[in-house]
Amino acid sequence: MKPKQFGDDCVEVAPHPVNLAVPAKGQWHDPHLTGDLEKRVRPQFSVIVPVFNEAPLIRPFLQHLRSRAPGAEIIVADGGSSDGTAELVAGFCDQLVGSERNRGVQMNAGARVACGDILWFVHVDAEVPSGCLDEIARIVDDPKVVGGYFRIRLPRGFAYRLTDSFAHYAGILLRMRCGDHGIFCRKTAFIDIGGFPEVPIMEDVEFFRRLHGRGRVMYIDKRIAVSARRYEAIGRTRLTLAYGLIATLYILGFPLSMLASIYKRTCCARA
Repeated sequence: MKPKQFGDDCVEVAPHPVNLAVPAKGQWHDPHLTGDLEKRVRPQFSVIVPVFNEAPLIRPFLQHLRSRAPGAEIIVADGGSSDGTAELVAGFCDQLVGSERNRGVQMNAGARVACGDILWFVHVDAEVPSGCLDEIARIVDDPKVVGGYFRIRLPRGFAYRLTDSFAHYAGILLRMRCGDHGIFCRKTAFIDIGGFPEVPIMEDVEFFRRLHGRGRVMYIDKRIAVSARRYEAIGRTRLTLAYGLIATLYILGFPLSMLASIYKRTCCARA
């Protein structure tokens, strides 16, 4: 049997309920563009949202995403939630796919059914900026660009500011970016590098580095607002230091299984 490739499951999606005010998939509307010009300058977007037990956030987030990214195909990739997350997305996204709980596996599952030629991976606790699709379209208008990411905005506070500034410039130098940055890429590039590695941790960093090997990767100055919920649950200083340690050990080539173990001990809320 021929193995299933990315895009093989792309299907037409039924129109959304009227109250969501969503154009049919693939139909774009920009008041400044018409006809063939609009089709030429606007790529099709698929936004893939990996989730696990996000019942309190999922519907408000999808409503927010729909308002900020009108016309995009929205795919929720659920990792086996037990709190009703999967049931809550009905009518608020275009497609729901299920898989085992692993972000790399989940995002690959979403990409396999995506119909857009630009894939954008966004976390459920993020706030995306207005005009986000226009910014991505502007970046990928350059044929040499294979993808990119947004800068992030953390809440005010010294620890947050230090984390943001250090991570941004160190990330540029070391070619490291995590999923909070809303990584996007051409679907052709995604297929070319084989999607996300299905590993226990750092799948986004590994993917980002591979993407760099396929062409230019640009960042957008508009910022994605990142939730501080993990910082508040674990502790700002503790989490900042833990992230720094894990990144350092990754650069030094320590096994990902070891990094995953450190992450579970230092970055996950204790019951």
